[in-house]
Amino acid sequence: MFADTVSKFQPTIKEKIRQRRSQMLVHSYLYYIEDTPIISDDTWQRWANELVELQRENPFDCNIDFFDEEFSDWTGDTGFHLPLKNPKVKEKAIQIFKLNCLPGGRCHE
Repeated sequence: MFADTVSKFQPTIKEKIRQRRSQMLVHSYLYYIEDTPIISDDTWQRWANELVELQRENPFDCNIDFFDEEFSDWTGDTGFHLPLKNPKVKEKAIQIFKLNCLPGGRCHE
């Protein structure tokens, strides 16, 4: 019974792909556009590597209507060429920044 409960809270492959794409967009925006990263380069790269692996191993789960084309050939090397000027990306990035940073610029990962 406990195993059934735990499995209900495990994200699907599509949910995990969406989560990692969102993280790549948000944190790339904060890094490249705002010059205010709130996560380490190592964390960003770990998430990028996970996304690349998820997409490579699950190609039929990559069509989720969430920046599918932009991530179709993405290698995880950089977030510089992602659609960082998209208004929804900017809005989400600013929201995440405000949630994670104290007045005066101190942020926690």
